[in-house]
Amino acid sequence: MSSFWLWWQHIPERIDPVLLQLGPLQIRYYGLMYLSSFLVVYAVLVHRIKKEKLPYTAAQCEDFIIWAVCGALAGGRIGYVLFYDFTYFAAHPLEVFWPFRKAEGMAMVGISGLSYHGGLIGVFTATYLFCRRNKLPFWRFVDFFIPAVPLGYTCGRIGNFLNGELWGRVTTVPWGMYFPGAPTGQLRHPSQLYEALGEGVVLFLVLWALRNKAVLRGYLFWVYVFGYGLARFSIEFFRQPDEHLGLLWAGLSMGQWLTLAMLVVPVLVFLSKPKQSGESS
Repeated sequence: MSSFWLWWQHIPERIDPVLLQLGPLQIRYYGLMYLSSFLVVYAVLVHRIKKEKLPYTAAQCEDFIIWAVCGALAGGRIGYVLFYDFTYFAAHPLEVFWPFRKAEGMAMVGISGLSYHGGLIGVFTATYLFCRRNKLPFWRFVDFFIPAVPLGYTCGRIGNFLNGELWGRVTTVPWGMYFPGAPTGQLRHPSQLYEALGEGVVLFLVLWALRNKAVLRGYLFWVYVFGYGLARFSIEFFRQPDEHLGLLWAGLSMGQWLTLAMLVVPVLVFLSKPKQSGESS
């Protein structure tokens, strides 16, 4: 085996997920990457406004990002509770948004566990409320910002990688990696990087190429939903299922079952021939 692959395989073992420790307070790369994801989206939106002469302002984008952050965090957390660990949180409801764990002597453990699907619903809801409050055409605004979303998602998945979490299944491929927190100490697929590439960079390039070619109301949004669903469903075959859930019916993970709807709904929407995107709603 070449020295490059040996170096590559042990990268996660050399990464300290904590950037800075100030007493009980930790500044982790994951949190910074999560913040960076929204900053990247904001930068892309402002770039589009300037270069494409779109009828929005940087101030509107700033306000929207705040709404989107709140929607993503609230929706992502609630989605995780409902989809991934409902039994536990039903018995410990205070821990849904409480960063201290009683079982660990009230240690501050943060709020861990966010669901992408819940976050998507949260952002969608926040966007609707934002547009209604600011009297903006909802679907037109969605198609304005959705091409930037995959780049933000790329930052989030890189954050998962730096945090040493959501690793892949055991593999023998040379680009597999050793993740310190994973059981058995075997090579595993770096599924976080697969997702950063497929659900992030590739999907961004597709949406960016289509950004001025929308022919149906919400066209880019539904392309995004289908594209993400296809990438996520495929990559989940390389990702280690959640330990407390394992694989579910038909050998699919919870993420895959939740993602199936993202493949079906856009097809139904396109077949129903929605109204033209130029309409106001």
